[in-house]
Amino acid sequence: MRTSWSLPRLSRTSKACLACTLLDNRADSDCKLKLDLGLDGDVVNKDNFPLPTLGAALDCIARDVHQGKGFAVVRGIDPQKHSVEDLTVLYLGIQGYIANQRGRQDKKGNMLVHIVADNTTQAKADHHRHSTSAITFHNEESGDVVSWLTRNTAAAGGKCIIASAHTVYNILAATRPDIIRTLSRSDWPFALPKFQCRPILFHHDGKIIINFGRTPLMGNPTHPRPAHFPSLTHRQIEALDAVEAIARATQMEIQTRAGDIHFINNLAILHRREAFVNGQGPDERRHLVRMRVRSESLGWSIPAELHREWFDAFEKPADRVWHLEPMPDAFFPLRKYPN
Repeated sequence: MRTSWSLPRLSRTSKACLACTLLDNRADSDCKLKLDLGLDGDVVNKDNFPLPTLGAALDCIARDVHQGKGFAVVRGIDPQKHSVEDLTVLYLGIQGYIANQRGRQDKKGNMLVHIVADNTTQAKADHHRHSTSAITFHNEESGDVVSWLTRNTAAAGGKCIIASAHTVYNILAATRPDIIRTLSRSDWPFALPKFQCRPILFHHDGKIIINFGRTPLMGNPTHPRPAHFPSLTHRQIEALDAVEAIARATQMEIQTRAGDIHFINNLAILHRREAFVNGQGPDERRHLVRMRVRSESLGWSIPAELHREWFDAFEKPADRVWHLEPMPDAFFPLRKYPN
């Protein structure tokens, strides 16, 4: 997989190389024809949502996300032209070309997670899902690919920022190979929410895989770490800081527009969010709809230490629910230690 890249290199590439596919009028017509079929979102897939014009481009993006650069943006949908139901069906129809399996994202079985600012309680205001603060680089707890639809953008800030884990690895290999050994050790004490010691960095099936978040490892004022859990060593904290510093030095910022659909390889691409400020109007309040997905044909082999999270998301026989709008806490429980 060619995910070792740097910002200067990408800045010279074409829009096509950045995998930003614009929906032209014919492709938009493809989507409108499918909406006329009246499909329910949970049954939408590549077979019943054929896109004669856009389909071939989406197949190329699927390969690029799994085997190439590891990220893509599909741009051109105007959320103002569609109902929430139709917009969600469009999202699922396009997403089905990238990966055919959709994962549960919490114990309630939510398939769509709404990332919106919410300060109704201090716990919500400080939680990653509902805060307006910047977030450090991380991966999601599960999912080969993380996808999100931007229904609205903030008045200011809130850009999607990504970095190649392979670039981070290559720089560390050349300058601090001892940190690679530290990241690969199985003594990292995660709280997810069950305690588990495992590596951050995996050499698995011929691939470099990374999966971590700082909060499950270090805690924070909103998510305090239980006192009986082991603390990180100085060596481990240095390794986390090195990953963050290199990722920031080589990061790529994507100025998101309403209607954008992002796809990132969650096993090889780190992502973070910059702080943002919402406006007063409804179209100035940041609203993302996130999914975690996996491709049966293109998906990577998952290290044994991550099997539990992947099983809970994709294989566990449990409820799967589809809420098209943000819901109260009882429907969308906040994870105690989010990545």
